[in-house]
Order: sequence, then structure tokens, then C-alpha cells
Amino acid sequence: MSSADQSSRGVEQPSRRALLAVTVAAALAGGASPATATAAGDAGESPDAGSAPARPVDHRAWFTYADWTGGTARGTRAVAATRPGLVLGTPLGTVDYADPHTRTTARWEYATWTSPVHRLTVPATEVIASWNAKTPAGTWLQTELKATYSDGTDTPWYVMGRWASGDQDIKRTSVDGQSDGRSTVQTDTLAIDDAAAGPRLASYRIRLTLYRRPGTTLTPTVWRLGVTGSGIPDRFTVPASVPGLARELAVPRYSQEIHKGQYPEYDNGGEAWCSPTSSQMVIEYWGGRLTAGQLAWVDPSYADPQVCHAARHTYDHQYRGCGNWPFNAAYAATFKDLQGVVTRLTSLTDLETLIAAGIPAVTSQSFLKEELTGAGYGTAGHLMTVIGFTAGGDVIANDPYAVDDASVRRVYRRRQFENVWLRTRRTNAEGKVVSGTGGVCYLYFPVCPGALQRAALTSVGVRV
Repeated sequence: MSSADQSSRGVEQPSRRALLAVTVAAALAGGASPATATAAGDAGESPDAGSAPARPVDHRAWFTYADWTGGTARGTRAVAATRPGLVLGTPLGTVDYADPHTRTTARWEYATWTSPVHRLTVPATEVIASWNAKTPAGTWLQTELKATYSDGTDTPWYVMGRWASGDQDIKRTSVDGQSDGRSTVQTDTLAIDDAAAGPRLASYRIRLTLYRRPGTTLTPTVWRLGVTGSGIPDRFTVPASVPGLARELAVPRYSQEIHKGQYPEYDNGGEAWCSPTSSQMVIEYWGGRLTAGQLAWVDPSYADPQVCHAARHTYDHQYRGCGNWPFNAAYAATFKDLQGVVTRLTSLTDLETLIAAGIPAVTSQSFLKEELTGAGYGTAGHLMTVIGFTAGGDVIANDPYAVDDASVRRVYRRRQFENVWLRTRRTNAEGKVVSGTGGVCYLYFPVCPGALQRAALTSVGVRV
């Protein structure tokens, strides 16, 4: 698609999703807390997905007992519970894992689960996996994905992450150097190398491998496994949306900048901690709290020690940063009764629908300083938390790139924000054409969402 300004297409008319956002907002008027949103949920109605246009995003999730029994289990078993999961049962054998970041080799028992083939509803140029699990000390997990191209040939099995909630056994890591000449794993995203001329991804299978110390009964438990496939149109600008909601959620405010220089082993300290700082804001909005024991390792002179904790527990030792998208969603889901996904949204209308139901979103965007008035900086990639909309439709964000916690809340112009967040192409400060995220976001929400929350998540393509 050319770089010409597409605003001449005109303003889109409100969709049924926009009307849902307004309906939800009216139902929740006067309540800005998640507890209020959940309590009011019984009044909600499900969105009419049949009348909505086809979304260029396909988010498939496995999280029910039927989902876990529907895959191919080799040594794993499904557990029927309030929160169904997958655990390691009878191991297939042992394997040695040479951790490249500790330079040590250890032996592990293992078992696997492989999903059925999922045919994507949209020919995809990118896929992103995410998962929710607990990994007690002495356990960890690996996710892999094998896709089929639109010409019928297959990719190899790509490692999408090696993960543990702690860092005492392995160092959580993405895996570089994975490519077959047509697609490549870029940290947390499997992407077609030539989206304009190459084949698309038509379907995939995803595989979990669960590991534990030999001779023990320890096991990881996986509660949710998701894959977002997308074929976002290549664009420098996006159509303007119609404002449909005025509401602000009471989300805690944390600055990454007050942590500058702290724990430089985690991506040079707080200067680069936008992702875990944003995650921690939303986790605490939903009531997630860390204990004094969990925070005991943090220097007691540091303010907001939970942000340091979030950075340590989202850090990707290969990427050498805390911005691995699935690692942030997985960290959020280590908190009781909370789940997290990585997906893409398609408009600010989607965000309005979520905010109306009491669900904030952590968004990923990149921009020049002059492209987002009031930010005061430019960035090649930055996470912030959208917490609401003004009466005029502008975006209210908790932007962690602030001098202190009190300065975190910002209001950004609607048209500017939606463009820097939703575009897939942009021109950087050196005049080179580079990629944009195309609407990537983290969504964290309760394990048992209320009816309005369920309707809102369903309307943006997230099955709950």
C-alpha cells in the first residue's frame, strides 16, 4: 500500500462494536473499578459477531478441559478443575538442556502436548503465541509452532519461547537464528519474510513441552495457550474512527524513569522498563499484589519495588530486554485469578469497547516526537497503558515514560494515537521506512470475567 494519506476515505460509520461500547458504558456509568464492572456484568448482552466485518486478526486459545483433551498428549494429561489445565503425567523420558545463558547443562524429564491443526481465518503474515502457566521451582516449559504456508508446504518447528516464572532453574529466553528462508522468528513473533510477495501462513499447530527435575512429581500447569495470527493491511496511515465513549479507569500509575540505573542487568535499568511497568499497573488494577517475601530481594531504598520485580520476571535473556510480549502476558497470569493474552486490535473502537467494560489495555507503538503531541519524546518501540477516553474522544494513557508517578497520566490526541499504534509502516528519524506494530496489545483480565467483560473480549476476538 502506498504511503499516501488515506484520510480522504472519510470517517467510518459507527459499527455494532461501537454501539456495544456505548451500551456497555451506559450500563457501567458511575463505576470505574474492576469490581463494579464485574458486578454490573449480568446486564450485558453478547455482541452480534455475524454482522461485523471480517477481522484481519485470528486469536485462537486453548483453555477448557475439552481443549486440553482435544490435542495429542504424549505424557501430559488434562486436569478438570475450576481452572482446567495441562500437567506433566508420565514422562516420555529425559533430555539434556544446555542453557546458553548459564552455560550449564542439566537433565530433565519431559512430556508434550500438541494442538490440533488450526486453520487461520485470515491468511497471516505474522503469528504470536502466548501462554498462562505456573512453573514451580524445578520445572519449566517450551512452546513451539509449526505452520503451513498457503502453497501447502510447512515451516519447521519454531521455538516461540522457553519460559519459567522464576529464574533459579533456567533463564527464560527467546531463540534467535530460526528461519527457513521464507519466515523468521523475530524474538516473540513468527513473520513472513516478504509479506508483499511471499506465501502467507494458512494454518498451524502449537506444541507444549513440559519439563521437571528427574525423579520428582513436580509439574508445570498450563492454563491457557493462545496464538494470534494476523494479516494487517500494509499502511502508513489508518482510517479515522468515530469517538464513542467517555470514561476513565482508576489504574495505578508507575514511572519507569524513577528506576533508571537500578538493576542494570535487566536491560540497563528502568530506562527501558516500559513493558513491565505497564504490566504492573494493570496487574494491580485487577488486585494483584506481591508479598513482602517476594520483594525482599529488592533494595529497600527503591520506590515501587514491584516494578523492579516485574522487570526481573519478564526479562528475556536472549533479547536482553523486558519487552518480550508473551513473557509479559505470562508474568501477569502468575497472579491469582488473572489471565493474559497478546493480540492485535483493529481500531480505537475496540479499545473503547474494552474500556467500557472496565478492561484497560497495554498498547505497543513507535513514533517520532512530533507524531504524538504531548509525549515529549520519540521512540522505536514503547508500551503504555490505555485507561480511558475524554469527552472529545482523545486517549487517556498511563505512560510510564515520566519523571515520576504523578506525571504518568497523559492525554493524547485521538487521531495521532490511533495512527502511531495501528499502522504497520512508518518513516523513522533517519528517513528509513520501518515497521509499526499494527495494533499489538496485552490484555489482562479475570479468570472468571463478568458478562460485560466477556462480551467485550469476545467482540475483539478473544475467546473466554
